Amino acid sequence: MRFKIDTKEKIVILRPEITTLDANLSEDFQASITALPERSNRNLILDLALVQNVDQSGAQAILTVYRQQYDSQLSCAITGLNNTLTQALRAAGDDTELNITPTLSEAIDIVMMEDLERELLGE
Repeated sequence: MRFKIDTKEKIVILRPEITTLDANLSEDFQASITALPERSNRNLILDLALVQNVDQSGAQAILTVYRQQYDSQLSCAITGLNNTLTQALRAAGDDTELNITPTLSEAIDIVMMEDLERELLGE
């Protein structure tokens, strides 16, 4: 799977270059993100602006990547969603609190605030 990757000091921004995330691509989506070396010890922002459609397995793949970040004590935010994708993620989320933002700059702000909060609480 192809991604546009923008790596910052504490953040990696991933933009999948696909229009539909369905059962055929969901496993590859999840495996590709999990294997990215750029993701190591960095917060993740998924910019899904190019993704127009998602089915149940695609939504679950996004949520799995999202949860893996928090299981690793890192943050994740999702941006660039259209109304269809937002509804699909919320329906598949089982009341999971998701960081969904309308803009990339807001996504960066959220993950940086969570990172700062972890640092302050860790001291």
